[in-house]
Amino acid sequence: MNLKKISDKLNLYYQRVKKLYFRVIYVIFKSVVPVRQNHVAFLSDSRSSLSGNFEYIVNEINRRDDPFKMAFALNGTNYQAKSFWMYTKIAWLIGTSKYVLVDDFYPLVYPLKMRKNAELIQVWHAVGAFKKFGFSRVGLPDGPDPKSKNHRNYTKAIVSSKHVAPFYAEGFGIDEDRVCPLGVPRTDLFFDDEKKSAIVQELEEKLTFIQNKKVILFAPTFRGRGQSNAYYPYEWLDFKSLHDALAPLGYVFLFKMHPFVKEAVPIPEVYSDFFYDVSSSREINDLLLTTDLLITDYSSVIFEYSLLKRQSIFFAPDLDEYRATRDFYVKYEDFVPGPITANMPGLIQAIENSDNQSQTKLQDFLDFYFDDLDGQASARFVDALETDFGHLK
Repeated sequence: MNLKKISDKLNLYYQRVKKLYFRVIYVIFKSVVPVRQNHVAFLSDSRSSLSGNFEYIVNEINRRDDPFKMAFALNGTNYQAKSFWMYTKIAWLIGTSKYVLVDDFYPLVYPLKMRKNAELIQVWHAVGAFKKFGFSRVGLPDGPDPKSKNHRNYTKAIVSSKHVAPFYAEGFGIDEDRVCPLGVPRTDLFFDDEKKSAIVQELEEKLTFIQNKKVILFAPTFRGRGQSNAYYPYEWLDFKSLHDALAPLGYVFLFKMHPFVKEAVPIPEVYSDFFYDVSSSREINDLLLTTDLLITDYSSVIFEYSLLKRQSIFFAPDLDEYRATRDFYVKYEDFVPGPITANMPGLIQAIENSDNQSQTKLQDFLDFYFDDLDGQASARFVDALETDFGHLK
């Protein structure tokens, strides 16, 4: 056995020891320390700074000057090794806080039995639901073990609409009465004209290439099983055809790839004044505000973008394969509020005809996936915290 194998094996044991320590110290904390009322813990393994739903919830709590005491344990990825100190901190927060908030898959919490009178609340990072996830994928390729403990211990899950509550209940493996259609906090941005204007001005100063241009944003989801092997088939793109057809019409073409996709967009140097990779931007919602036309596929970004009531196109060359391996809660062709294309000529034609899209289908989409179009989702969530979700019981 060579030194690398020995090192890898020792590291594996070391990580296991730390996780065992975490579970033991969690049990000690929850057994000895009373629940700390009004304490709210924010836990994430998909963001290293305050953003997304967490940011809007924190801002609303601060705006009210509520007595809530907030604490944070934020990491950019669940593959990032945690120290004994970090395990201790997370165990303390989960074991003693009245409210524990997560915004994505958070594997540390799933084996734990939550203490009585405490809430584990999933404020899922994505809006809406149309592609199947979690336990809805049991029996599909790479679907979960039906006996898995993942997600099942959420006491509450926050969603955008009563119509999607059954989808989330199935996906998380929880009872539907634990799913609360309060709205998604970070969508409040789309109803705040002053903040939207400030963000657009800031982005136009930072991304000078979008000034006085019509902006196309290409924002597909990833392919592959997950974070460890995610990719996008860039060979589907014909950079020359897109440039030659659209540059004369006053467009610029931006790429915002899924955070799981690590391979950079292979933009040819000759077209570098037309194509731009803005994938490093953390908050896609900010980019949407400057976007005139969104091109996506199966990404949940369409939910936020639909709030702007602008045109979208769905580029899905692998629709049949994706349907067979991932599947949808609703029929894809009936779901999407824009034209579906499967090749470059079709995509270019759809872009050229984008001004002719139906607003009726878009409004039907909004009515189904959003119960409230008022920019008050953060307020409703904090209202629920203040009443211990009493008004929902």
